[in-house]
Amino acid sequence: MSYFKVLGFQKEPFSTSPDPEFFYLSCEHETALTNILIELRLRRGLSVILGDIGTGKTSLSRKLIQELRAREDCIFHMILDPSFEKEELFLNYLLQNFDIPQPAPGENLLSLREALEKFLFQKGVIENKTVCLVIDEAQKLNGMSLELLRVLLNYETNEYKLLQLVLLGQLELHSKIMSMANFFDRISFKYTLNPLNYEDTREMIEFRIRQAGYKASMHLFLEEAIREIYQYTRGYPRQITMLCYKALKHLVMKKELVVDARLIKKIIQEEVRTGWQRKDLLLQRENY
Repeated sequence: MSYFKVLGFQKEPFSTSPDPEFFYLSCEHETALTNILIELRLRRGLSVILGDIGTGKTSLSRKLIQELRAREDCIFHMILDPSFEKEELFLNYLLQNFDIPQPAPGENLLSLREALEKFLFQKGVIENKTVCLVIDEAQKLNGMSLELLRVLLNYETNEYKLLQLVLLGQLELHSKIMSMANFFDRISFKYTLNPLNYEDTREMIEFRIRQAGYKASMHLFLEEAIREIYQYTRGYPRQITMLCYKALKHLVMKKELVVDARLIKKIIQEEVRTGWQRKDLLLQRENY
């Protein structure tokens, strides 16, 4: 039997996979999501979400995709790793994933662009649909890719952009787009995600426990434990998730009833002893 079922859960409450059903919408995340959806509905073009490693950009992108799936008037695709060395590779990727008939082999870049523009016009103007491209890890976009996206944002009617672009990336993305004035000035909405505050940390833990199907009236995490979690993780959602997972696993292994400050301190001390705490904070936030 899985550890979480021993504790009365129906699902794993603190998986680090970006399941939108377990994504806690803090005030900042909700602000970002609401504004992106408004931008898409108005078809204004370019939205940029920035954030440090582990602030919830990937989970936000999955929540956005969940929202877009519920819309019949939306055609979308998500890029998880936008590392394209050549414009031809990027264009072919877009044509393939939007199911656009590709020009004959050997055609030049202009033909590839024209095929994409024709598709955007057909869907956006003739069929009145919203075509959206969501790019996670957007800090990996090189200058060539950003320039191509700038060109695609030029495809428009008198009223709206034909392609809606949402970039989610680490803070270094800001310096990249700042160096391209003709790209930066196309941003319709820009927002920077920060770590959670203490109240949001507590709400996130309780939210994920409820989502996992926990019905008992007893609190698994005492307030003193949540304070220790917040102090150690500094409010980074992925770190909170990982620490809570280790705490619940400890409850099962040691046959204890609640997570208190003593237990959290013990887990943190073990991480410090094994030298993993810095790696956790700097590297393992990345996929939240």
